[in-house]
Amino acid sequence: MQADGLLRVSREGGATVLAAAGRWDINAATFLDAALRQIHGESGSVVRLDLSKIERLDTTGAWLIFRVRERLRGEGMAVELTGLGPNHQVLFDQVEANHKPVQIEPHKRRGLARIAERAGKNVVYVVRKAGNFVAFLGLITEAMARTAMNPARLRFISTVYHIERVGFSALPIVGLISFLIGVVMAYQGAAQLTQFGAEVFVVNLIAVSVLRELGVLLTAIVVAGRSGSAFTAQIGAMKVNEEVDAMRALGLDPIEVLVLPRTIALMVSLPLLAFFADIMGLLGGGLMAWISLGVSPAQFITRLHEIAGFWTVMTGLIKAPVFALLIALVGCYEGLRVEGSAESVGKLTTRAVVESIFLVIVVDAIFSIFFNLIGI
Repeated sequence: MQADGLLRVSREGGATVLAAAGRWDINAATFLDAALRQIHGESGSVVRLDLSKIERLDTTGAWLIFRVRERLRGEGMAVELTGLGPNHQVLFDQVEANHKPVQIEPHKRRGLARIAERAGKNVVYVVRKAGNFVAFLGLITEAMARTAMNPARLRFISTVYHIERVGFSALPIVGLISFLIGVVMAYQGAAQLTQFGAEVFVVNLIAVSVLRELGVLLTAIVVAGRSGSAFTAQIGAMKVNEEVDAMRALGLDPIEVLVLPRTIALMVSLPLLAFFADIMGLLGGGLMAWISLGVSPAQFITRLHEIAGFWTVMTGLIKAPVFALLIALVGCYEGLRVEGSAESVGKLTTRAVVESIFLVIVVDAIFSIFFNLIGI
């Protein structure tokens, strides 16, 4: 067996001889690593590593020699090292004294193979992440069931605190954004509908878009960026300070203590915030319709009563608890995954926001299709 002139395997007097030659450096590391991994023998046999013809040896090459020697010895073979020059011997001794694993980078794939490899890894990652989310949702459901059977287990003060932080404190930003979205929808709608003499239908546009979609969707996105990230950062900081481990040592369930109050608070607060966002969005749209089209508040309210029935409002509010559960699920899950560094807290906080917003939009699209199929 000959490996591109760098390694030759032969038999001499009952011993297996590995004759190394040429440049054993980092440039040949990938090739040498693959060749050395193919070398195996029988337990009790003798293997001689002849290094007399090596022209150049660096730390990577010395590590490869050291590793193959240790592996063959581990397989029960007697390994002899011969022909190592004085300079190379010094380097090899240093590697032997301070050996640490060296990761040999595989050849990077190119073109379609690289795209397919990356796509496959992403699919595996998404499937595993979905499985982890489902398992975490099971833990939350179990904790909720225990609390429902024994309400005294609910940490009421903590839940009320989070309702105040998630709900009441978010009213200004949610109200402002919804009001401005209503203004923009009315202004843009008026600019288009005026061309067809259908100015009155701007009320339909505002009511349907705000009540069915934009009110709850924008509220969920704001809450995901504001409260979902806070959940991850708070729980992550507790992980870094080993407070979560201390809870477990005391016999406390982190799901019950940390996750459940935040989840319940978010599921209570988000529908109320969504309703508030609907009101503010209609207020902004009505104000702009009055200014730009001359639609009086009385006309706006009358038209709104004609087109905005019970299900127009409820199709938006029904989504809110589901969005809240998703945001709490992702925020708390990523917080519990934080490992002992501030960098991990920042990284997983960012990931929690992105994943929460993505899931909210996907589930909103599913809701929209479902409502359309059942005729709501």
